[in-house]
Amino acid sequence: MDGNTVAEPGRQLDKNKGENKGKAWVTAEEWFGGGERRWYDAAAARLLPRAEGEARTGLIRVFGRTTGVASPDAVWLTMLPGFPEGSYGWAQVDRLLPAGLGPRLYVEPVGQGDSDKPRGYAYSTVERADLIGAWWRHHGVRRTVVVTFDYTSLALLELLRRQLERPGGPVITAAFMINGGLYADAHSHPWRGTPLLRSPLGAFVAKGSQKSPTMLAQGFKQARLYSQGNEPDEAEMAEVWSALVRRDGARFLHEGAGFVKEHRRTAGRWDFAAIARELKGSVALAVGGSVEDPYEHRQVDATRERVPEAEIITFPGGHLTTSEQPRLLADAIARFAGRHGVEEPP
Repeated sequence: MDGNTVAEPGRQLDKNKGENKGKAWVTAEEWFGGGERRWYDAAAARLLPRAEGEARTGLIRVFGRTTGVASPDAVWLTMLPGFPEGSYGWAQVDRLLPAGLGPRLYVEPVGQGDSDKPRGYAYSTVERADLIGAWWRHHGVRRTVVVTFDYTSLALLELLRRQLERPGGPVITAAFMINGGLYADAHSHPWRGTPLLRSPLGAFVAKGSQKSPTMLAQGFKQARLYSQGNEPDEAEMAEVWSALVRRDGARFLHEGAGFVKEHRRTAGRWDFAAIARELKGSVALAVGGSVEDPYEHRQVDATRERVPEAEIITFPGGHLTTSEQPRLLADAIARFAGRHGVEEPP
């Protein structure tokens, strides 16, 4: 199997150092310039028309990006991002997806990318799930395939819970969760990752990263986000820094790093195996994992044991598969989405 081939279920993809070439690299400015910022009422979980948003106080603005034109019966592809890079983490994957695959929706959580970073905001999995639902209602989404990377797997688990408890809204027809937490007892985050970021020292590091791309690059390296030999070059890291610090965004490194503890507090509700049993096969399930990921590598083995019906796809490299293997990831997503109703180009 060559480096440009999508993995078969349960098989590992081969690494190809040159697979990222071919289509123009997407900068942070280009990525955010291709989306929109909309007024958002977090208390009501509702996106507002521009005139209403500008007439009210106490609201925030959130970033979203769509691709393609949707018919009322279209199956959407919803793409949810990771921590800490946000939706820009999908930029190099998006450029390698088939042009007609869609419609696609990229949601930017509050605190990341071009969404606002309000001080004192109660960041949580529940509020992220609320925001995703608001975007679905805004676009009239009826059915969707959802792909998550990293911590938004938890938001998806909350949305699947809601689908079981309150049927009648937008329906998740298939879910592909990549390098994310699925069981509270299977996290394995290195101390220099989210545990450090959540500490007082992490708050200091986050503050320094707002002004120093060098400090951010050093932090990423110490956190072991990349596999050896696949670290980004200076130009790529500068774009990641640009996306992360947008609108004073480095504070989110500290403020948003509590999702593992949150998962442990809510282990029963956000347990993938329990949810899969209750779904009874009504949602197609796939889990992706990277073989050198120090953060969530135990989640894949746990899924093989606890949810044997789930499709397993493994990738080479470290945690940030979006950066290390965008071509392989794009191929896997296109294949999964196409199999489950998202329209592909002729």
